[in-house]
Amino acid sequence: MTRYCNREQPARASGRPFRIQIVRWAEAQAALEAIRRKVFIDEQAVPEVLEWEAIDADCTHLLALVSEQCAVGCARVLPGGSIGRMAVLPAWRGQGIGSALLQAAISYCRDHGLRQLSLSAQVHAIPFYARFGFVVSSEVYDDAGIPHQTMLLDISD
Repeated sequence: MTRYCNREQPARASGRPFRIQIVRWAEAQAALEAIRRKVFIDEQAVPEVLEWEAIDADCTHLLALVSEQCAVGCARVLPGGSIGRMAVLPAWRGQGIGSALLQAAISYCRDHGLRQLSLSAQVHAIPFYARFGFVVSSEVYDDAGIPHQTMLLDISD
């Protein structure tokens, strides 16, 4: 059973000390919830009632693992190709985990025939998503008290 990694400091290793795994909600719910709670509810003050959605059970989830059982990041892909709920635990940021999660989500979408991807980006994260080709397609809007903009990516190559 995969669990949330509550180590305060990351294990520094040469090379890539993590891997990305595609999971279903039912098999990794505890780890996914723990990461999202730490990042969105505790750190960003997103109201708990806004974080949990019934659609989670119908989505594909990605976990960043630093060992077989230790999850430090996550992302979610909705059936229509919307990527969201990307989160990396604070102590594990700056190691390429977010980039690897996003690349894996894009690859998953491509492999499953999705060609038009979207996401709701926190405004401060727009440059991160733009590095992967996402383009802003909306005005700024409020989501859970945080400014966001919709971004799109065409992968129909």
